Amino acid sequence: MNSALITKLGDELYHAMRTQTTIEPLSKREPHIVVANSYAISRHILARREQDGETVVGMKIGLTSRAGQKQLRVDRPDYGFLTDAMAFNSGSDVPISSQLIQPKAEGEIVFVLAEDLHGPNLTAGDVIRATKGVTAGFEIADSRIVDWRNAYEDTVADNASCGLYVLSDKLIPIEGVDLVNCSMELTRNGEVASIANGPGSTALGSPVNVVVWLANALSQYGAGLNAGDVILSGSLGPTVPAAVGDQLSLAIGGIGEASLRFV
Repeated sequence: MNSALITKLGDELYHAMRTQTTIEPLSKREPHIVVANSYAISRHILARREQDGETVVGMKIGLTSRAGQKQLRVDRPDYGFLTDAMAFNSGSDVPISSQLIQPKAEGEIVFVLAEDLHGPNLTAGDVIRATKGVTAGFEIADSRIVDWRNAYEDTVADNASCGLYVLSDKLIPIEGVDLVNCSMELTRNGEVASIANGPGSTALGSPVNVVVWLANALSQYGAGLNAGDVILSGSLGPTVPAAVGDQLSLAIGGIGEASLRFV
């Protein structure tokens, strides 16, 4: 795939994001697209957002569970970029009406780095030493692909289907936190909508391993993670469809709580 086509497809997805519209899957229109093309498209969209004044503040990791990978017939996660314009604090009103298209909410363990992480060959110990702390958060997944008809290549190109994110205001030191066996409960309008016990083990054995994968994957492009970066480490349970008026609360055992209201 040549650079002109990468630019064209990236511009289509960027325009869809800004106008809250959807487009047909790239994988159906360009059957020879490969993952490297998709990441190039994602980076083009990021460059457009940076031209708009947005700043990269971290990364998100998706498809960390075997079930999610099986659905898209892949054997690896994917990643996307977080910018300052995507961030909301716990308790915030999160705007569907002005920023999102077909959102879904996920509960996640979030890492905040104190030190740079640049691969390759990083280990779990490297990630633990570089982590300032962990907290609870929501990823508000969204897709610029019509009806979520995503192949893996579409998801990667579309910034790993990321829309916005919400963070708890409490950061917990990573030492002593059970990231593998913690419980997660997500409620919508007071009723349990997503629950999981020991969900950390579904994410490559541990959310720490997910961050290891990300940092090493980025090294293929001469990139890495930086001190201060926020890292969403992947959904801990089933995603929850979101609509205007919904109020969501999240609790992750030993890590924290977060809440939001969709407007």
